[in-house]
Amino acid sequence: MSRISDAFKNLQGDARRGFIPFITAGDPDLETTRDLIVELARAGANVIELGVPFSDPVADGPTIQRSSERALLNNVGVVEVLRTVLDARRETDVPVVLFSYFNPLLQFGVERLATECVRAGVNGILVTDLVPEESADFNAALKRNNLEQIFLAAPTTTDARLRMIAERAGGFVYAVSRAGVTGARTDLSAEAKRLVGRIRQVTDLPVAVGFGISTREHVEEVWSYADAAVVGSALVAEIEKHAGSPDTVAHIGSFARALIS
Repeated sequence: MSRISDAFKNLQGDARRGFIPFITAGDPDLETTRDLIVELARAGANVIELGVPFSDPVADGPTIQRSSERALLNNVGVVEVLRTVLDARRETDVPVVLFSYFNPLLQFGVERLATECVRAGVNGILVTDLVPEESADFNAALKRNNLEQIFLAAPTTTDARLRMIAERAGGFVYAVSRAGVTGARTDLSAEAKRLVGRIRQVTDLPVAVGFGISTREHVEEVWSYADAAVVGSALVAEIEKHAGSPDTVAHIGSFARALIS
């Protein structure tokens, strides 16, 4: 059983729901990213999504786009991201999922990526623009190295594609709360709950809901029908706001704790 599966099994055994924060590696710098991984684990993260900076993040809204731009200005790529995870592994064993677009991973090399992820302590990969119909080779490479491939499912995803996702997914399924890009919202769409129900009809994997989850109230709402809530843009916005402050890591830890406690 993988580290991600263990995390959800432990949650289930304790009758609890999960918290999955997202941050962009290298924003504002790699040292802070490393410290944020450790702090978010201490704050109660069950899985951490670590964004790999990319120049054309079409699935992301302006907040995460800006974070990716800042990280790229710091010359952060796949090598640096993996090195940061390896460093953080000295202090935490919280599961880490790389959140990426396919281009930088393909440039790095799929087989090399799988091997280096294992060495660094990465547990899974989510590729936003790699559809299940075209993911067989990538999926096979990950499975050979006991890595989980996390898939996105949206309200517009067909039943046929959901079944394909169920066949290839590992760890959990990431349910997108609404059509569109990432970004904090004032309220959640009822589509998310319906989507979670559809996913549960085709797989026993845990389901996490993300895109637009930005408040404690949002998290509690998601927890009423899904296994975990993903918070990204709200955290990234706080990092942007407090970048350069000696208290950035502590502030983000407090912000995360307030979302789930």
